[in-house]
Amino acid sequence: MRVRTVAGALVLAAVGLVGCSGQGVGAHKGDGGSRPGLPAKSIARLSLPVGYDANAGWDTTIAGVPKRVTGMPLVAVPGAGEVASIHGASNGWTTIVRAADTGRIAWTSAPWQPPLPGDTEASRTPGVVVVKQASREYLVTYAEGIRGKDALHDGSSVVALAVYAAVGHGTAVKPLRRIELPVADDPVVRVTASGDRLLVGLGDGMYPARSLAVDVVTGERTTYDGPDELLSPCVEADCAGGRVIAATARGPLIGVDNGGFGLAGHWFSDSVRPAGTERTGDLAPFNGLAYGAVDGHVLAGWQTPDKEDGTAADPVWSVHELTTGRLQASVTCGYSLHNEINAGNYGASREYDLVASPGGRYVGAGPVAFDLRLGKGLCLARSGDRRAISLVAIRDDGTAYGAVQQDAADEATPVQVDLTKGPDTAKVLKAGTLVPYVTDVRGSGLFLSRDAEKALRVSLRRER
Repeated sequence: MRVRTVAGALVLAAVGLVGCSGQGVGAHKGDGGSRPGLPAKSIARLSLPVGYDANAGWDTTIAGVPKRVTGMPLVAVPGAGEVASIHGASNGWTTIVRAADTGRIAWTSAPWQPPLPGDTEASRTPGVVVVKQASREYLVTYAEGIRGKDALHDGSSVVALAVYAAVGHGTAVKPLRRIELPVADDPVVRVTASGDRLLVGLGDGMYPARSLAVDVVTGERTTYDGPDELLSPCVEADCAGGRVIAATARGPLIGVDNGGFGLAGHWFSDSVRPAGTERTGDLAPFNGLAYGAVDGHVLAGWQTPDKEDGTAADPVWSVHELTTGRLQASVTCGYSLHNEINAGNYGASREYDLVASPGGRYVGAGPVAFDLRLGKGLCLARSGDRRAISLVAIRDDGTAYGAVQQDAADEATPVQVDLTKGPDTAKVLKAGTLVPYVTDVRGSGLFLSRDAEKALRVSLRRER
């Protein structure tokens, strides 16, 4: 699975997380402070971009996080201004939620036991995501494995979910709801919440062919297997390889491998095509690749007519409202779609995660970025002798952080660019500079690194 393979290697190079399958996380190392609930009196010395104060903030650590993990054991909770992380111990796994500005512990969950690891190459790390449903934030911890296995029984594969209100207090907090989803064949599991429902993908890649949507309030779940048939134009056309990209209260956002996408029962890509694109691409019957969704927006790529000399023209990239499909911005950019040049954007695979600024003004993926307030796009793909830039994080002021694309992911060079002024503002940061994993969590950026004992260090540093 190629997620954050270039730009993400920059954020996680010292950390070594690549977002695939891996081993379990070990015990929580300390509580991040000299007394329970308090941040450490001294903080790690980090090399950061000038937009962050390296001397103002707090650190905590999670021991035993391997280089390859299924789910990230931490997440920022933007509305509540918190950071949640999962820590293992002999009595089970505990979720610890801290105020992002002070590091003080807001609440901790009761220990919980995930399913036993299945017969895969390595056990898998429990993860945690945030779902915003009906204007309320929920934390969902999850793990995949085997329930009911003993000397007499083989057990069965499940995805276990524990749902908590993001805002809470106290210790040993019990979940609002526990949900166990029966699954087949002990699959790799990817849990996301780019819509207002939880999406559980079952299989390799960012968007597996099989998935389940879960309402975390009611526990209701819907299974999708071959969902392209839910798009009305695909009833008569030869659509193939439908995948759920995001789950919403109005239905699933579905992308089709050989072209076309839409919110089932509401809109289809043919009606929202940007100027300069044709109805049908080289891969009939429809044009349009649903690259992904973030914060209520869909990022899409479109094939364009060949040039007069018969050579391929650069694709058009666009952003649309998730619920209506309304076109918000578009740009022509030489970042290829799913074809022989870039097989990383085909089927279940995508080369980059989507990123968004906290206030929602900017969204992007890899070398493509959009200013939704001004309704315009920005292309950071290779131009002349300037190499492509891949985005990792964006601040609300338009400052973006990422990597200069090199020949190998482990050669990523940190870079900063001002999206309000364009690619010519790009500048390389000195070697060893960390770029934020998340920007502006209650006025701080979240950075990841490793400490001297190779534990995952989670650092919050104030924005200047």
